[in-house]
Amino acid sequence: MKNSIRILSLVILLFTSNLMVFATPVNSAKDIKVKNIVELNKAVKNSTAGDQIILANGIWKDVQIRFYGTGTKENPIVLRGETPGKVFIEGASDLKFGGNYLTVRDLHFRNGYTPSSSVVSFKIDNNTIANNCKFTQCVIEEFTQPDRDVSDHWIEFWGRHNELSDSYITGKSNFGPTLRVFLDGNENIYNYHQIVNNYFGPRPRKGGPHGETIQVGDSETSMAPSHTNVYNNLFDQCNGEVEVISNKSNFNEYRNNVFLESEGSLVIRHGNYNVVDGNIFIGNDKSNQIGGIRVVNTGHWITNNYFYKIRGEAFRSAISIMNGIPKSSLNRYNQVTDVVVAHNSFIDCESPWQLSVGSNVSQSAVLPKSEIRSARPERVLFANNLIYNELPDTHPIVNYDKVDGVTFKNNFINNVNNSEVKPAGLITTNFGVTKVSDGLFTLKENNREVYHGFDFENITKDLFGNGRTETNNSIGAIVNPIKGNPLLVDRSKYGTNWYEVNQPKAPANKIAVSTAAELVRQLAKANSGDVILLKSGTYHLKSSLPVNKQITIASINSKNKAKLVFSSEKTAFEMQPKGHLILKNIVLTGNKAQNAFTTLDQLMSKAYDISIENSEISNFKSVLEVSKGSFADNISLLNSKISNCENGFMLNKEKNDGGDYNAEFVTFTNSKFDHIGGVILDYYRGGYDESTIGGNIKMEGNTIINSGKAQPENILIKNRGIVNVSITNNVFKNNPVKTIAVLWGEKGQTPGKNTIEDSGEFKVVQNLEMKLMY
Repeated sequence: MKNSIRILSLVILLFTSNLMVFATPVNSAKDIKVKNIVELNKAVKNSTAGDQIILANGIWKDVQIRFYGTGTKENPIVLRGETPGKVFIEGASDLKFGGNYLTVRDLHFRNGYTPSSSVVSFKIDNNTIANNCKFTQCVIEEFTQPDRDVSDHWIEFWGRHNELSDSYITGKSNFGPTLRVFLDGNENIYNYHQIVNNYFGPRPRKGGPHGETIQVGDSETSMAPSHTNVYNNLFDQCNGEVEVISNKSNFNEYRNNVFLESEGSLVIRHGNYNVVDGNIFIGNDKSNQIGGIRVVNTGHWITNNYFYKIRGEAFRSAISIMNGIPKSSLNRYNQVTDVVVAHNSFIDCESPWQLSVGSNVSQSAVLPKSEIRSARPERVLFANNLIYNELPDTHPIVNYDKVDGVTFKNNFINNVNNSEVKPAGLITTNFGVTKVSDGLFTLKENNREVYHGFDFENITKDLFGNGRTETNNSIGAIVNPIKGNPLLVDRSKYGTNWYEVNQPKAPANKIAVSTAAELVRQLAKANSGDVILLKSGTYHLKSSLPVNKQITIASINSKNKAKLVFSSEKTAFEMQPKGHLILKNIVLTGNKAQNAFTTLDQLMSKAYDISIENSEISNFKSVLEVSKGSFADNISLLNSKISNCENGFMLNKEKNDGGDYNAEFVTFTNSKFDHIGGVILDYYRGGYDESTIGGNIKMEGNTIINSGKAQPENILIKNRGIVNVSITNNVFKNNPVKTIAVLWGEKGQTPGKNTIEDSGEFKVVQNLEMKLMY
C-alpha cells in the first residue's frame, strides 16, 4: 500500500512538473552577430521574435538586404549595427522590409546609391509587405544616383503602421522625392504611418520639379484615406523644389514640424481633410524663395502655425490659397472649399496672405480650357490670426482674382491695410510684442477678442501645447504665459543620438604657386576651401584642370594678374560634382579650340558653382558648356571681361520640356562682353509646369558690344521659359542683332533702364506658349 502511494505521488509530481514546463514561456531570443551578406541572409531566414541580428562594424558594400520575418509588439526582430556610427552601407546597396514587427537601427548609408527604386522600402514584393515595422536611428547621407536624371526614392512607405523616426536624411540631388508614401491597393490605405523626430536636409536645389522631400500619395490615389502622421521633424534648407512636402491624399496630419530656411512650402496639393497644426516656418531677410503653406482642395484646418520672415510670393507666400480648375482632373487643381485658417501668427512676413493664387484666365489664348484656373475659393475662413511687422507691411493681402468666397473674422494687424482687399475682419490696432527668444515674438498681453466659429472648441492647444480655455485664450498661435524660454529651432531634438550633423571643417589653407606644374599638383591635393595664390607670370597648361571641391584660384598681385594659357583639347576647367571654382584677378586664355568651363558629359550627380571676379576670359569656343543632367546653383560674373569667344554661357541642355533647367542663379554684374560671336547667354527651361518658379537671371551694370554677329536667330540673350529675369542698367552697343531678349510679360518681366545703340530691341510676349507636361 505504501509503495502504491509513493508511485502515485511520483506520477503526480512528474505530471505537475511537465505542466509547469509547458505553462512557462521560454525566452529563446538570440543575439546573432554577422560579418557578411551570406551570414546575414542565413540569420534573417532563421530569425524568430525577439532576435537581434547584429551587423559587425565596418563597411558593408554592394549589399541588397532583404529583412523579413514575424516579430511581435513586445518582441520585434531587430537588425542593428554593432556600434552606432561604425556600420556603413556603401556602394550599390539597398534594404527592403517584409513582415511584421521588424526594426532596423544604427546604420549609416553613404558613398553609394540604390540599384533599385529605393534605398529603404517597407516592401520586398507585392506578397511581402511590411506592417508595424520601424526604421530608426539611421543616417542616409548623399546616397544619390550618379546620374541626376535617374529617379528613385530614398524611403518608400507601403503597408500599414510603419515608422521612420530619429533619423538624419540629407543630400538627395537626383530626380524623385526623398520619401514617398504609396497608397496603391487596400493593403496600403488607412496606413497610420509615423514620420517623427527626423532631421531632413539640407536637400540641394534640383532645378525643376520632382525634388520634394516628402510626398504622401499621388494624383491617382489622392482621394484615398491615408492617415499618415508627420510630427516633430526639422526640415533644414530643403530646397529641392517648390514643394517641400507634397500632400496627395486624405486625413493626414502635419504637426509641430520646423521648416528652417527651406525654399518651398508645405503644400496640400491634392486630397482633403488634412490638418496642419503647430508648425514653424522660418525665413530670412535675404531670400524670397522661402515659403509657408499652399492650399488646394477641401476641408483642411490650418491652425497654430508660426511664420517668421517669410518673403515668398504667390506659390511661396506664407499662406497661399489657390484657384482651382472647374471639373478638374485628379492630377490638376481642385477648387479650395471649406478651409479654416485660424490662430496663426505672421511675424515680419511680406504680404503673408495671397489668395486665388494661380489664376490664369488671362492665358486662355495659349492654354486649353482644362488648364484654366478660374474656380475661386469658397467657404474659406480666416479667423483669430495675428500679423505683426516691425516695419509696416501695408499690403498684407494679395488677391489674384475676386475673393468673395473668403470670410475674415477677428484677425489683427499692427499697421494700416492698404491692400485691394480690406475686410472688416482684419483689424488694425496698436499692440505690443515681446521677444522671447531668437525669432520668437508673442503678444505682451493676450488678445481675448477671439471668434468662436464652428468646431473651434476643438482647437484646444496653442503652438507650444498650452491649453486654450474659455478664460485663457488669445489671437495668434501663442497663448500667454509661455513656460520657460522656448527656442524656435533646437537641432538637438531631431535625428539620431549618435551622428553629429554639423561636422567640423578643416581650416582653409593658402598655398602659394609659381609654376604650371605646381598649380596642377597643388590643385589635386588641396582640401575643399583652400586658396591657391598665383605669383605674377604666365602659366602654360596643356591639360584641363578638374574641379571637384571648393577652391579659390587668385593672383597674389591684383594689379599684375597671373595669366593661365590653355592648349588643352576640350576645356580649361572641368567642372565635376560638388566643384565650386572661384577665380579672382586671373587672366584666362584659350586657343579657340576649347571651352573655358565644361561639365562632365555625364554623371553630374551633384551641383557645381562658378564665381568669376575681376578676371579676363578670352579666345574660347564657349565660356561655359554644360551637359544634360548637370546643374549649377550659382554662376556669377563680377567686374570681369569676356572677349573673342564664339559663345558665352550655354545653359541650354534640358530640352525635354519637363520643367528642368541647368542653373538656379545666373548673375552678371559690372562686366563687359566684347566680340562674342553668338549668344551672351542661352538659358532654357521648357514645359508648362506652373509650380516650377525657378530659373533666375540678374544682369546689371554690364556692357555688351560688338556681339551676336554669328547668332543665326539674331538674338543676343536667350532666356526661354526662365521665370525670374531682371536686365537693367546695361549698355548694349553695336550688336548686329534684331532682338536683345524676349521677355515673358505674364511673369512680370519688363525691359529695364538700359542704354541701347544699334543693338536691336527687347520684345515682350505676354503669354508664352509652352508645351504641356500633363
